[in-house]
Amino acid sequence: MAVQRDAAVDPVADPVADPVAADRSVGLGDESLKDIVVRTLGAAGAAIAQLASGLNTAMLALLVLLWLAVTAVTSVVGVGLLTVPVLLRALHAVAGRERDRLGRWGPEVVAPQPPPTRLRLALVDATTRRELRWLVRHATLGIPLGLLGVYLPIAAVRDTTFPLYWTFLPKGATATSLAVGSAHSWPAALAVALLGVGWIAIILGLAPGMARLQARPGRGLLAAGPETDLSLRVAELTATRAAALDAHATELRRIERSLHDGAQNRLVSVTVLVGAARRMVARDPAGADELLERAQSAAEQALAELRTVARGILPPVLADRGLAGALSGLAADCAVPCRIDVDVPERCAASVEASAYFVVAEALTNIAKHSGAGHAVVTARGRDGRLLLRVEDDGRGGAAADGGTGLTGIRRRVAAHDGRLSLASPPGGPTVLEVDLPCGS
Repeated sequence: MAVQRDAAVDPVADPVADPVAADRSVGLGDESLKDIVVRTLGAAGAAIAQLASGLNTAMLALLVLLWLAVTAVTSVVGVGLLTVPVLLRALHAVAGRERDRLGRWGPEVVAPQPPPTRLRLALVDATTRRELRWLVRHATLGIPLGLLGVYLPIAAVRDTTFPLYWTFLPKGATATSLAVGSAHSWPAALAVALLGVGWIAIILGLAPGMARLQARPGRGLLAAGPETDLSLRVAELTATRAAALDAHATELRRIERSLHDGAQNRLVSVTVLVGAARRMVARDPAGADELLERAQSAAEQALAELRTVARGILPPVLADRGLAGALSGLAADCAVPCRIDVDVPERCAASVEASAYFVVAEALTNIAKHSGAGHAVVTARGRDGRLLLRVEDDGRGGAAADGGTGLTGIRRRVAAHDGRLSLASPPGGPTVLEVDLPCGS
């Protein structure tokens, strides 16, 4: 059953019982024009930054491609063969740099096993052949797209602000960033400003697509190929199993500390107070009654701490109201206004739902503490035996998947279920965390 709601209207978070949550969620049901504008500007800005960073690796790819051409020509007389190992290392280094760049702007590009640097082995190595194909495509396609990514913002600023400074230009100076035309009147200057508005429209409409087009060769050719999938898969499963066992041991230690330092101490205090009250009941009933009140208070605190520990193991709301109700409760308690959109037709395995719950809880905690966001959106979809989670905020960005214990914990929980995690958080935002989990594990 599809569920799309604001956090405050869910039964778990009763707006009457929690007026703060109710006020916080007012107006979050529909995306406002401001949210659309902020998201569009953020996407365009991130795309421009991505195109500019792609220009850097594209220029390096062009240099390596020219080096490769010179080596091929000089190899006829045997001289170029001496530089082949260095050339191959440069090729692999540039390809690795592109993988790192793509990982910063989207899903991680899993690198294959280190390719060879000897000519005879490189000629039959599939990874080297794919890197050479990427080299040609990125050098020929990435440079024009990167130059456009750098040129368009400059042209937009220059032409849009032209009416502010055109009177100071010498006569006959070029008026537009296209190096054509000149302005001798205010109407002409305003026409140039309209051209600048056109540049802005092009940036907003085409920049994200240009960034995807620039990144496509790298994502298609630099990832591990099918011939290396098996060995990489074995290594990945070994690493995730070790991480899952370590996370399990850490969780057990956390539970043990919570019980020992919290509830156990409270119960010891209850035992001591009840014993003292029994000894005082005959000679000092008033004092015994005071001790019993203290014992009752300590018992209530111990019960509250036990409930907290129990919720940390498996939140009861998951069993009572399902994933939709549990996520709505998290959104209601979040300090940042949060919208929930859940469409999971069938229940997933309890461990998967628990992991999804804790992933969203940790993500919302990070948003409230570090992002400076004004709004967040949590989306959950159940499709073809997979649970897809997406947490997006309009904060300052700059988050790294390995930059803190919270995100590291999320990655470990996802890896324990053989799931996938991707984090896109360019400087300036928006930050998008996506998690793909198998429903039945």
